[in-house]
Amino acid sequence: MLVFVTGASGWIGAAAVDELLAAGHQVAGLARSDASAAALEAKGVTVRRGDLDDLDSIRAGAEGADAVLHLANKHDFSNPAISNAAERAAVQTIGDALVGTDRPFLLASGVAGLNQSGPATESDLSPYHGPESPRGGSENLALEYADRGVRTVSLRFAPTVHGMGDHGFIAAIAAVARERGVSAYPGEGTNRWPAVHRSDAARLVSLGLEKAPAGAILHVVAETGVRTRDIAEAIGRVCDLPVRSIPLDSAQDHFGWIGGFFSMDAPATSLATQQLLGWTPTGPTLIEDIDAGAYSVPTSARV
Repeated sequence: MLVFVTGASGWIGAAAVDELLAAGHQVAGLARSDASAAALEAKGVTVRRGDLDDLDSIRAGAEGADAVLHLANKHDFSNPAISNAAERAAVQTIGDALVGTDRPFLLASGVAGLNQSGPATESDLSPYHGPESPRGGSENLALEYADRGVRTVSLRFAPTVHGMGDHGFIAAIAAVARERGVSAYPGEGTNRWPAVHRSDAARLVSLGLEKAPAGAILHVVAETGVRTRDIAEAIGRVCDLPVRSIPLDSAQDHFGWIGGFFSMDAPATSLATQQLLGWTPTGPTLIEDIDAGAYSVPTSARV
């Protein structure tokens, strides 16, 4: 199967591409830069140049593939409207290109904000509709194509996909700790972050491509929720920093843009996903990765 992948050289995308290649698939990857193109070519991936604003390239990639894995996102937290608009336009372009083909269309979404009364499950519907909502309401938009001959599958990732080399949320929190000389957590530190190791996430993506039916919602989650106090204490241990609480109303001032995310309580389960795909997470836990030094120095400083 030829799989067209956006975000193919990203943190999750690079691991997913390796998993797809190992499973015997061919991969065509969208590459924005020369460096990304070279990295993909070195793996044997066919490169299609373009980015999320290049809808013609995205359309052509989708039309020429047997399946599409959409992982790219601008992640512009200073101007989320730009990210939301680009995400919605890309999803609509891919969906329109696949109408009536019964081809798989897997797209990245998230578990945060799904359920305020308990751990989010795969049966919880996304509350985000329309272009002004987070991710431009892309999950609900994509799932509409399941009734139009597209095998749409939503991949709801944990907010932390961790491992050596991760430059995401936990790396940002660790960077704030080093900068301020204290590893902090919001409030009582009982709010929870779901997490999954990068290798487990990549394996789930490959299984979802092969097994998930149209309209399926998969939770790419290994740990239902890691307490933010435990995260802060682990960062404090490896960075030799004191650990303390930050009032909830001061989280944004202390952590910056990441403060709003780190203050959320967003537990999520993946029991239905594990049963559907036969997927069992086997990678290190988030705390194990932190203790192993995954976030002890800035990502850019790692060799």
